[in-house]
Amino acid sequence: MTLSPNWRRTLLTVHVATAVGWLGSDFVMLALGISGLSGGDPDVVYPAMYLVARAVFAPLSFVVLLVAVLNGLLTPWGLVRWWWVVVKLFLVTLMVVLVVLSLLPGLALAADLRGALPAGDRVNMVVAPSVSTTMMLVATVLSTFKPWGRTPWSRAPRGAARPARGVPAGPS
Repeated sequence: MTLSPNWRRTLLTVHVATAVGWLGSDFVMLALGISGLSGGDPDVVYPAMYLVARAVFAPLSFVVLLVAVLNGLLTPWGLVRWWWVVVKLFLVTLMVVLVVLSLLPGLALAADLRGALPAGDRVNMVVAPSVSTTMMLVATVLSTFKPWGRTPWSRAPRGAARPARGVPAGPS
């Protein structure tokens, strides 16, 4: 199933808007983490960081993953036809898992402990959003440059011969 050009542009707009919001909320958490590490009031910083994560970052994580899967299923890019799509899907899925299993519980604890948060944990409040921001920027680069060509699971378009092994397939 593929979408009409208008629906495809609509889905792409939702994809870009949610991804930009996700990246923006990650930058906010990074700024708050840096503030907490550099002497900001922990009674304000960590509850605010948890609120951003719980109210914006986590929900957007799920929306970005859902829109990514819809993009893969409903557009010619597919979910496993191109290496750059596979890697992006892996990165987004990994981030959603880390948000649910690590980030939210860690930030809830940080918000509860506030001033009693150990120094090592305050460093983690900077490291986590730094890593996720880097992963999002890698995904952005992949979307822009579309490297590596087709995967072995890709079906060649009708009437097109499949390229020989090692030969790039189509534009990347």
